[in-house]
Amino acid sequence: MNAFPSIAEARSCGPCTLCCRLPDIDYFDKPANEWCAHCVDGKGCSIYNDRPSVCRDFLCLWMTGDALGDEWEPARSKMMVYGQGQQTTVLVDPDFPDAWRADPYFSQLQAWARAAEPQGGYVIVFCRDDVFKV
Repeated sequence: MNAFPSIAEARSCGPCTLCCRLPDIDYFDKPANEWCAHCVDGKGCSIYNDRPSVCRDFLCLWMTGDALGDEWEPARSKMMVYGQGQQTTVLVDPDFPDAWRADPYFSQLQAWARAAEPQGGYVIVFCRDDVFKV
């Protein structure tokens, strides 16, 4: 084992619970942008030890790799980023709908889109009921 953990190994969700709000979770019949019934403000998941695999297996890109800097920490950026095949998905906190348009975020989203395009990839942003392809 490496004596110096990668950024991803050193990160934790901390107070962030955006994954309990932003995505739709069919398992719980939870629509996007609504809080999961199991999320307790300031504490996190009330069924954490028994949470279903759909929750257990999910980690946002900020948690899983070194590619996203500290500015992308979801509670700070007001966005959650994850990958789905060729698609990079950005879910924006509906309380901060313009967060993705501010720098450094927007310029980074544009750079990701340019880099992904030759391989058929793209970046898509979901904000409230709006969808934007970067």
